[in-house]
Amino acid sequence: MNNLTQMMSHRVERMKEEEIKAWSQPLENADNPSTKKRSFILDPSGNWYYCWLNIMVFPVTYNWVIIICRSCFPELQSQYLAVWLSLDYLSDVLYVMDIIANFHTGFLEEGILVTDRHMIARHYLFSSRFRWDLLSVLPTDFLYFKLGIHTPAVRINRFLRFHRLFESFDRTETRIPYPNAFRICKLVAYIFVVIHWNSCVYFALSNFIGFGKDDWVHPNISDPDFGRLGRQYLYSFYFSTLILTTVGDIPPPVQQEEWLFMVVDFLIAVLVFATIMGSMTSVVSNMNSADEAFYPNYDNVKLYLKMYKVNSSVKKKVIAWHQHLQIYKKLTNENQILQNLPEKLRVEVAVSVHLPILSKVQIFQNCEKSLLEELVLKLKPQVYSPGEYVCKKGDIGREMYIIKEGKLAVVADDGVTQFAVLGAGNYFGEISILNIRGNTSGNRRTANIKSIGYSDLFCLSKEDLRDALTVYPDAKSILEEKGREILLKMNKLDEKLADELAAKEQELEMKVGRLESNLDSLQTKLARLLAELESSAVKMTQRIRQLEWEISLWEEEAPGETEADGK
Repeated sequence: MNNLTQMMSHRVERMKEEEIKAWSQPLENADNPSTKKRSFILDPSGNWYYCWLNIMVFPVTYNWVIIICRSCFPELQSQYLAVWLSLDYLSDVLYVMDIIANFHTGFLEEGILVTDRHMIARHYLFSSRFRWDLLSVLPTDFLYFKLGIHTPAVRINRFLRFHRLFESFDRTETRIPYPNAFRICKLVAYIFVVIHWNSCVYFALSNFIGFGKDDWVHPNISDPDFGRLGRQYLYSFYFSTLILTTVGDIPPPVQQEEWLFMVVDFLIAVLVFATIMGSMTSVVSNMNSADEAFYPNYDNVKLYLKMYKVNSSVKKKVIAWHQHLQIYKKLTNENQILQNLPEKLRVEVAVSVHLPILSKVQIFQNCEKSLLEELVLKLKPQVYSPGEYVCKKGDIGREMYIIKEGKLAVVADDGVTQFAVLGAGNYFGEISILNIRGNTSGNRRTANIKSIGYSDLFCLSKEDLRDALTVYPDAKSILEEKGREILLKMNKLDEKLADELAAKEQELEMKVGRLESNLDSLQTKLARLLAELESSAVKMTQRIRQLEWEISLWEEEAPGETEADGK
């Protein structure tokens, strides 16, 4: 009995060890780099998956366009049978490969990409997409043995893979730089498919009724003009276009089947084509709204100029400025366009676009990268017209400018004599946004800067820089030191005045410190007084309650004594 018990206990322990090993095996494989290399998992948001979707567009489109055409035009099926069979089974191979690819495509669960093969397979097998994919590859071609090789309609189940086509279209819209143009092309393709199907059904209906039996059906194919396959298809396509677009002079239907076909086509024209044309209108309006988001609305400006009767010279400048923005795609409201992005992503976009320009400014060189990233979001693009002054001598400097594109001239007071020409990558006004002690110019502009042609500048205001430097005090001292070096080279730094201002500032800081210490002591005394007052109030409340209690006792005893005296 003891032996049997020992054997059972050993067996149970072994089973536990095997179970633990079985559970730990997937974890070991997950941590094993070699296993990760062997199991190839597609990221549904990656480039490989997107490329595979684009490949699947061809077999899906082929089946949707060609099968109906081969079924309704027997001559097309018989003339190119070998070609069609080759393309059919090539598309079937791609369909099967697509199912295999789905078993290797990860999915997101709680925002994390799942790469476990078993979980991916389970997720795909229990999805409705797997059922559609499985139905689309059923070997219905075996019906050829019963119905004949010239009945391609047996492959109609291949239409069920349409969801891959729509998925590819959706991914393409988010990836290409011109989504509105792609939407228009997509709608045109939908229109072509609808007319294509309708033309094939029209030709088959004409064959059923009899070619040339009346004016409504397709002319007799024995006619030399309509004996060619291409001419037959073009006539059917043309006739279907007239019906579905409800334009053109269409012969009246005669047969009952013709009436039924016309009614169905009119319903399609009203419902489907109205939807498609409405989508086209929406796409065009989206394009206009996108332009309005990127560029200022010129119509409102024109109305304003007209209402207030602005003189013609100013109108010409405004018109030229707007035309320049539209023609050369200049943006003046980048921050508004990117405002819906998360802050970190908006910083990355701005850094990739503008950080190289900001890094060229001398006072910002060798600064912390985080400071530059914060300043990049505060750069405001501005476009100046030819002959327009960016700043004039004597103006108070509230911002600095970085030249992105164009040329600006440092001119004399007459506005003609040029002292220097600034090009792309140059900057000016950087000293005016720093309150440097001893600056003899007093933060005023020392030169006239005039735009020679159209110039694209970035503007950084003093307030934006000050807000950023409050978080980076070390960077503030570095920038001020570089500013002093620049002023020394320009002979615009009064060191004596700087020392006096520094002494006054230090004295002021000391006074502020003394005031703060006195304020702290006063606050401490006030806190003590408040505490004593609160303690006195508590004691007074307790004393009042004691007196009230004693009075109540005296009042209760007083009537008793009065009654005793009376007796």
